[in-house]
Amino acid sequence: MDADLNLLRFFIAVAKEQNFRAAADHLGVTRSAVSQGIRRLEDGLGIALVQRTTRHVRLTEAGEQLHRQIAGPLSTVGAALEEAGAEGPARGLLRVAATSIAERFLSGPLIASFVQAHPGVTLDVTVTDDESDIVAQGFDAGVRLGEVIEQDMVAIPLTGPQRQVVVATPDYLAQHGTPKHPRDLLSHCCIGWRPAPEAAPYRWEFREEGRDFDLTVAPRVTTNDMLLMIRTALAGGGITIGMEETFRPYLDRGELVSVLDGYLPHFPGFFLYFPNRRNPPRKLRALVAHVRAFAP
Repeated sequence: MDADLNLLRFFIAVAKEQNFRAAADHLGVTRSAVSQGIRRLEDGLGIALVQRTTRHVRLTEAGEQLHRQIAGPLSTVGAALEEAGAEGPARGLLRVAATSIAERFLSGPLIASFVQAHPGVTLDVTVTDDESDIVAQGFDAGVRLGEVIEQDMVAIPLTGPQRQVVVATPDYLAQHGTPKHPRDLLSHCCIGWRPAPEAAPYRWEFREEGRDFDLTVAPRVTTNDMLLMIRTALAGGGITIGMEETFRPYLDRGELVSVLDGYLPHFPGFFLYFPNRRNPPRKLRALVAHVRAFAP
C-alpha cells in the first residue's frame, strides 16, 4: 500500500498513549478520526495492529514490530518537513524527557532563560526516570547521566563530572554515630530511592581501593521523590544519598553534612542527548546552543 503519513502519525500516537482519546487529544483531532485512521491502516496492510477492549488499547505483535521500525524514521521525516517549512527564529513544541536528578536542567534558570530567548518555542518537559527510548516515546531530546545514554545518540555536556554524597544532619550523627565505612550504614536508619513502586530500592554505590561495589541498605523510608528524601533527612529522619549538586545548598548552610566521602568518586555528569540525524530541527538546535552556553 502507499504510505499515508497521517495514518502513521495516528498509529504512533496510539502506540504512545495506549488510548484512542488521549491520542486524539495529542493530535488535536477527534477520537473517531483516530479510530477510523487506524482501521484504514489495518485494512490497507491486511493485519491487525492494535487490540481494543472497553478500557485498554495495546499493540499486537505486528503492531509492536511496525512501531519499532517506523518510530525513528517517521520522527526524522517530521523534523525535516518542519525544518523545510520553518523561517526565521526557532518555533514549535519541543518535548524533553529529563531524569529527576538533573538538578542543573531542572532548577529553573536554564529553562527560564531558554524560553525567554526563544519565545516561539513551547518547551514541554517530562520528568521521568524511565530509561525507555526517547524516539519511540515521542520526545525530541532527553537529559540523563552519560553512563546510561545509548552510544548512537548525540550527547551534549550539561555539567562537569558529578558524584553522589551520603548526608545526614549533625544532630542525627551526634545521636547515632558517624559511619566510617559503607557497611556501617546497615545499622543506621537510611532513606532510600526507588524509580517505581514495583522496582527494588536503589543499591547504594561506592568505590574502595579502585573497586566498585554496591550495598543493599534496607532503607526504613523509601520513595521516588527526592524532595521527600531531603525533607526527611533535614528532619533528622536518617541518612540518605543523592547527587552532590542537589544537596549543595544544605551542605553549604551546615544543615546537612556529608560522610563516607572517600568512598564516593566522581563520574561523568549529565548530558542533553538526541538522535543522531543530519538535520535536527531548528528548535532543537536552539536548545543545544543554549545548553552549550549555559554549561560550565
